[in-house]
Order: sequence, then C-alpha cells, then structure tokens
Amino acid sequence: MNCISIRPLRSALGWLLAIAVVAVADAAEPATVYFGGDLSYVNEMEDCGARYRDASGTRDPYQIFSEAGANIVRLRLWHTPTWTDYSNLADVKRSARRARDHGMQVMLAFHYSDTWADPQKQEIPAAWKSISDPGTLAAELQRYTRDTLLDLDREGLMPVIVGVGNEINTEILRPADTSGTPINWPRNAALIQAGIRGVREAAAQSGKPIRVLLHIAQPEFLEPWMEPALAHGVSDFDIIGLSFYEKWSAMSMAELGAVIARARGRYGRDLMVIETAYPWTTAHQDKMGNLLGDEALAAGYPASPEGQHRYLIDLGRTILDNGGSGLVYWEPAWVSTKCRTPWGKGSSWENATLFDFRKPHRALKGMQFLAPGWRNPAQKAPSTD
Repeated sequence: MNCISIRPLRSALGWLLAIAVVAVADAAEPATVYFGGDLSYVNEMEDCGARYRDASGTRDPYQIFSEAGANIVRLRLWHTPTWTDYSNLADVKRSARRARDHGMQVMLAFHYSDTWADPQKQEIPAAWKSISDPGTLAAELQRYTRDTLLDLDREGLMPVIVGVGNEINTEILRPADTSGTPINWPRNAALIQAGIRGVREAAAQSGKPIRVLLHIAQPEFLEPWMEPALAHGVSDFDIIGLSFYEKWSAMSMAELGAVIARARGRYGRDLMVIETAYPWTTAHQDKMGNLLGDEALAAGYPASPEGQHRYLIDLGRTILDNGGSGLVYWEPAWVSTKCRTPWGKGSSWENATLFDFRKPHRALKGMQFLAPGWRNPAQKAPSTD
C-alpha cells in the first residue's frame, strides 16, 4: 500500500491558496485610469504654422498635455489615404514617438478605411474593394491589423489600447453610405473578430500586453449594439469606448453615467469615454462654421473657458463615479490655420479645442481636467480663477 505524505499536500494546498488570493486581488484591482486627448491633428496643424502655448510660452503640445497630466494619446489610422499625408502609418509613427518621448501611452484607432469612419460611413479601403469573399476579407483584415502593430513594435511604439474600428455603430467595411442599412451580423461579427485576432496575435508575438477596445458613438446606442454583437460571438474584447457629445446624443451626462454603471455590471468590461468636446466660446476665428454652437450647450455650462472646464471636470467625475476608466478629449488641438481640411479652410472645431484663439494658441482652463488631483473626492477640483 502506497503512503502519501501529508506535508507535500499541505504545501501544494498552500500554493493553490496563495495563487487564488493573488487572482482575487488582481481581479479586484481597478484598471488603469486614462485621461488624455486625441492628438491626431497636431502634426498637420504644426506643419500649417500652428504654435501652441501655455503659461511658460511656446511649447511642444505633447509636452503641454503631458505636464497637464495626460497619460494617454489617442491616434487615428487610415489604411492608404491618397487625399492627405496625415493619419497614415508614417504619420502615426511620428505621433506615437512624440507621445512616448513625453511619457504618455498610445491608444490606436484603426478606422479600416481610407478616410473618416463614423456611424454613417464605414467605407472599405480601396485596397480591399475587389475582395468579394468574406473569408478572404477577414483574413486580410486580421493580417493587416497584426502586421501594422508588429511594425510599430519594431520601433518601440506598440500601443497599449487598440480600437478595432472607429464608431462602429453600423457594419464595417461597406460601401460609402451605410446610414440606414441593416447590419449583416454574421459578416460584421466575423470581420470584427478578425481584427481582434490580429491584435491578439501581435500581442502574443511581441510579448506586449494590448487591450482591445470596441468603440460605439453615443451611449444610447451601446446596449442595442452590444446585444447582437455578443450573440454573434464578439466577446474577446477588454474595453468599451464611447463617444459622448451633447449635440448628437439623446442622453444627458447623468444618463451617460447610468449607462456606464449598468454596462459595467452587465458586460464585465471597462468603460471609457474616448471622444467628447465642449465649446469654450461660440465665436470663431476663421470663416469656417463651427460644428459645436449654441445647440451643443448643456444647462449650467456656458460657452466660456470656465464653463468648458467645469463641464469636463463634472463629466470626468460622472465617468469615474459610475465605474468608468477614463476620458479622452477630441480634438483638443484642431486649431485654425491657413490650411484646408475636407470641409474648408481653417477649423470647424476651433471653439471646442483646449486652446484660446484670442491668445494664439494658449492652453485654456479646460486643460486642467487632465490633472489627477481632482479625482480624489476629498480634494477640490482645480481652480477656475
């Protein structure tokens, strides 16, 4: 009869208990909280002559954001744009290197398009338009995602968060206008999963942790989108990213908080608002119309530097108080210059940046939402004086 020593059993049980305790502790640990800005326009704006300032004078805008407290920079990536020299892979590398050099992480948003992808438009890149077989298209999407990330990694520029698509309320990789078109969920899910697999492969091959983010525009669309996505097998993701603009949302800030709290419990994922903005004025510097005017204002938050600052602090509190993991501003540096965008000369966002065009281009009080100190409930928010 074989005898089994009790001591090894106790030792083994001790190790298992220790591992279990560590696992529970890890699960209870809050995710990193990220506050930052989408700086995809900075290279273009500087090439067009923009200079950014803070109280110290003219500075590198990446340094301004870093010193203000930003710990992440969001960047957009178009596949092969022929209409611009920006937001292609070379430009993303330039921006990611600037973020790294100033101690900030990168969130990369794959648009899977040669131009802007949004809830109305998820236009397939020209390079893939001839691919009719869904399986072949999914394989190409997976390869492109993986190879792009590994290319970045070879230069020490691997992002910590990757968005598989941008504002993917509608079906991805479709003809130009997808507004009102029902989502073909088997196809859509297969393509999203292919993008996710590409991220996971890049993480495995590089040995670098990458968190997968899925991005929905406006909180009222989150749950109606998420239910069929999960039902069709889209489950291997880590973060839900939301766009929240008062102008285009049917929900208030408080209702946003309720969605975040409910989704955190329902889906077990981290929630971030990765696009928001608020006007500090309704005036303009150039002849290009402002996208955010009076109709974009929320009660209690005037279009002033103080109103913008208070809005961002309150929005940040709402996100964190409901279990959210961060806030990213869009597009805080899209100031007016002599250059043209697809919509005209100058900027249609100059009144919603975090820089004052009356004192070109000095950081506004709204920049203080990036400072970590106010997130402690016992500590007052930064002064608006």
